[in-house]
Amino acid sequence: MRYYTVEINGREAVAVSTDGKELYLLPQAADMNELIRSGGIRTIPEDAVKLESGSAVRILSPIPRPAQDVLCLGINYAAHAVEADRFSSEAFGGERPYPIFFSKRVNYSQGTGAGIPSYPDLVDSLDYECELGVIIGKDAKNVAREDAAEYVFGYTIVNDVSARNLQTRHKQWYFGKSLDGFTPMGPCIVSADEFAFPPQLGISCLVNGEVRQDSNTGYLIAGIAEIISILSEGMTLQAGTIIATGTPSGVGMGMTPPSFLKAGDVVECRIEGIGSLQNTIC
Repeated sequence: MRYYTVEINGREAVAVSTDGKELYLLPQAADMNELIRSGGIRTIPEDAVKLESGSAVRILSPIPRPAQDVLCLGINYAAHAVEADRFSSEAFGGERPYPIFFSKRVNYSQGTGAGIPSYPDLVDSLDYECELGVIIGKDAKNVAREDAAEYVFGYTIVNDVSARNLQTRHKQWYFGKSLDGFTPMGPCIVSADEFAFPPQLGISCLVNGEVRQDSNTGYLIAGIAEIISILSEGMTLQAGTIIATGTPSGVGMGMTPPSFLKAGDVVECRIEGIGSLQNTIC
């Protein structure tokens, strides 16, 4: 099942689709967070309202207002570790015997087709990071690795937009990752039962049509089961929690010379089986 948040007639609503083409509104769901907490659905309910072709519908982020900060993995693909160290060994180098966790403050997550602000007076090194987003489906505490799959509601695409000058200046990553508009997601959440666990999906990012990132989620250093197990040892991952699992190599700071985003650039993040998240820098 594919889960969407849409805007229709100026109102936000939750919609579902079995094929990504025909959308059905769910009148009983107040928002995506409520639907996730309820466990989602497996079939189109009888009271769902089919959206006719030509309807004025805008696809939003599947979770426009996350209930908590988005949890993120840093340096979670080996090739990305190499390019990050080359850009700034002080900020990204060193031994990493354990996964690197950080979070992003997200007041509002915009969806595909929306702009990403460039903050020209504040940011001189705007970068993209295409990532597989894992959505937790029920409260998770002290989860064993072998049980982790039971806690995954579904998957989405996250662009972990980053201001590299702020990220490195402050010696930690929170501020440089958390400016308003730095967490576009979408176009939907695909339910976990659509994929084998852990999913091994092609992941790529294009800037103005040029392929910059091209990898597979099977290359994660810390896998999804490990991530959920470690994090849930010390804190409860509430239903609706979003985990961005890290980005592969090919980001702007990894190029020689570095190539950062500017106003007018179009960034498209793709993950096999989920779709495309496209945003323009503004």
